[in-house]
Amino acid sequence: MSEPVTQDVEIDPRLLEILVCPVTHAPLEYDRAKGELISRAARLAYPIRDGVPIMLPEEARELADGD
Repeated sequence: MSEPVTQDVEIDPRLLEILVCPVTHAPLEYDRAKGELISRAARLAYPIRDGVPIMLPEEARELADGD
């Protein structure tokens, strides 16, 4: 099995202050190593592509128990 690719993406901290989960409207956590915004309330991880958060629920991955 191959190791997951880490992206180490930078995102504007001001953007993080205003973004919320589109499903629950709860705050998001930034996972720099995975390049994702995490919604613990919805158990979803939204990807960040080319520095742009993709805030579509259909693009998000479901969090596993260990995430």
